[in-house]
Amino acid sequence: MPPPILLDTGPLVAFLNRRDRHHQWAVAQWASVKPPFVTYEAVLAESCFLFGGRWKDQTVTQLLIRGIVTVPSHLDEAMPTVAKWLFRYASGPMSLADACLVLMAERYSSGLVMMLGHDFRVYRTHGRQAISSLMFGDLWPNGQTSQNAARRCS
Repeated sequence: MPPPILLDTGPLVAFLNRRDRHHQWAVAQWASVKPPFVTYEAVLAESCFLFGGRWKDQTVTQLLIRGIVTVPSHLDEAMPTVAKWLFRYASGPMSLADACLVLMAERYSSGLVMMLGHDFRVYRTHGRQAISSLMFGDLWPNGQTSQNAARRCS
């Protein structure tokens, strides 16, 4: 079974917004993995805010209804641990959505966090373990960068 894909805000917004500069990369990534993507409510709220507009919020909602994106656990259950992550990384760029994904990466140790930024290179699970990621600019198994593969797929 392939590792679960833990979905961050950037790739979700880029996938839905054709004008986003990372749209082609996001479409290629979404096409290369089997749903469902897993995430937290904080990522969905952040995505709806950044994506904006009523019909666009409905697009995000449809991804949930169709089972393409799932929320396997909820923030109220995870808040003590999420608060711990926010406190630990208070001097850095960690957002609520990031803290939720760090917790999810700890729970799904075989998972890959799909993201655009490099913030997750700083975060650690279980004290010392780097978080595995699928990031804009990383190499695909065939040695291409994900940007080049995305260009080729369009």
